[in-house]
Amino acid sequence: MTTQLAPGLLVAAPGMNCPFFHDAVVLLVEHGEEGALGFVVNRPTQTPVTSLIEGLEDEDLAEHLTGEVWVGGPVAPETGWVIFDPTSGDTTEVECVTLCERVAVSASRSFLERLTEGEGPERFALLLGYAGWGPDQLDDEIRDGSWIFVDLDPALVFDVPPEHRWRTALATLGIDPSRYFSLGGVAEA
Repeated sequence: MTTQLAPGLLVAAPGMNCPFFHDAVVLLVEHGEEGALGFVVNRPTQTPVTSLIEGLEDEDLAEHLTGEVWVGGPVAPETGWVIFDPTSGDTTEVECVTLCERVAVSASRSFLERLTEGEGPERFALLLGYAGWGPDQLDDEIRDGSWIFVDLDPALVFDVPPEHRWRTALATLGIDPSRYFSLGGVAEA
């Protein structure tokens, strides 16, 4: 079950103390009675995507998989996920969750294989792990001021450089993080 929060973006409030989620932008995929699931979309690593695929020695195939692996979240870091723009190439018969016209998520192994063959969308990110919350946990964190909700904007997911996504997401709401200070863990204006 999804709510008005999903799909959307969760932006860590200025002053969030959690080391992993400090300045994070999370693509929220699901939010309901059983909890919430999302992916951090501003934590690239220095690991090339090609390093994750055993036997990828063909240079032609390797050139289709440019970019880095991203840290999608602290939960189940051994799992792989692909966030992609379905309008940027052939995504027929891809098992996925479509969040909006230009953002979808898949955990399909066959989809990853298609990507290694140079088929599929041109715009994608490979993430390891995800961000997860138990029942009511995210709601409590939002009430405590840890997260700020922003409408899903594909440009924030694909176009804005990762190091600028947090500030850019806050700016869409007119929030300047330098004007915030923390009172007991809660961000205040």
